[in-house]
Amino acid sequence: SFELSGFLMFHWKKLTFPCLYFSPNTLFGMGNPLLDISAVVDKDFLDKYTLKPNDQILAEDKHKALFEELVKTFKVEYHAGGATQNSIKIAQWMIQEPHNVGTFFGCIGKDKFGEILKQKAEEAHIDAHYYEQNEEPTGTCAACITGDNRSLVANLAAANCYKKDKHLDLEENWKLVEKAKVYYIAGFFLTVSLESILKVAKHASENNKLFCLNLSAPFICQFFKDNLMQVLPYVDVLFGNETEAAAFAKEQDFQTEDLKEIAKKAQALPKVNKERKRIVVLTQGKDETVMALSKIETFPVLKIDPKDIVDTNGAGDAFVGGFLSELVQDKSLDQCVKAAHYAANVIIRRAGCTFPEKPDFS
Repeated sequence: SFELSGFLMFHWKKLTFPCLYFSPNTLFGMGNPLLDISAVVDKDFLDKYTLKPNDQILAEDKHKALFEELVKTFKVEYHAGGATQNSIKIAQWMIQEPHNVGTFFGCIGKDKFGEILKQKAEEAHIDAHYYEQNEEPTGTCAACITGDNRSLVANLAAANCYKKDKHLDLEENWKLVEKAKVYYIAGFFLTVSLESILKVAKHASENNKLFCLNLSAPFICQFFKDNLMQVLPYVDVLFGNETEAAAFAKEQDFQTEDLKEIAKKAQALPKVNKERKRIVVLTQGKDETVMALSKIETFPVLKIDPKDIVDTNGAGDAFVGGFLSELVQDKSLDQCVKAAHYAANVIIRRAGCTFPEKPDFS
């Protein structure tokens, strides 16, 4: 029949000429770009900046000199970082070819760290288009390593300065948004540019494309609840972990602490694009991942010996990156979760959000 031949032709094309359906700029991310700077340091360095051996903090005035001193005093490694950029980077790593499947927008400074960040994004094969400005320096995240511990100090700086009218609205940039078919933004960006998120989310909804959002942190659910709830009606895939889900449920008065019930209630919240049912994906560390669509499903995570766990900080970003790598290829949701679990399992065996040259996933 015509329908069958059409189906076969579509799948033949899919198998033989992946570029016909899968091309650069198919995945779009927007968020807070940070240059990750990691180094093995000594106790004196931690004490000088009153850092705990294992902690995550935002930089204060007393930490301003930390980043330059880290670079001058210790042997450092640089990586393109920040939650959304990490996920886009992981998705690209999982996909391998073609390069530049992921587009990324965010704000950086016109400075040395900005130049390094551009270089590192290019090395990760991300098509990064940064809004560059002079007011604030490029955002950085220092990872001060002592033994098995990592003390993270983030200075958002320029990442907080993204401007819709100065970047997203520009014709050449908006064309890149239009090229995409899957969109992902971490909840952290709700604190920076709600209007930019809404413009992208509405475009996705009006064109029946997939818009994905991450709850990202309990404080987003609590203190940026109004911004979050303005965007949520456009969200096709909502990600979060168990602590973020609990904070979200409390703020939404779900009156339950059961993760499956929370997923079910979040899935049922109002949605603009009625052609797609919302998917809610909630992780809980080593315990099973919960997904709500028409029904609740659970997926066991890959087993790992605790002694093989080096650093769990990038696990959430890696999970999303793995999920997106399959979602953008129209794979089944089961396959998306499988890839998500694989990516997270690889990343927690290494320091920082880093990965081997090629994935071993099929």
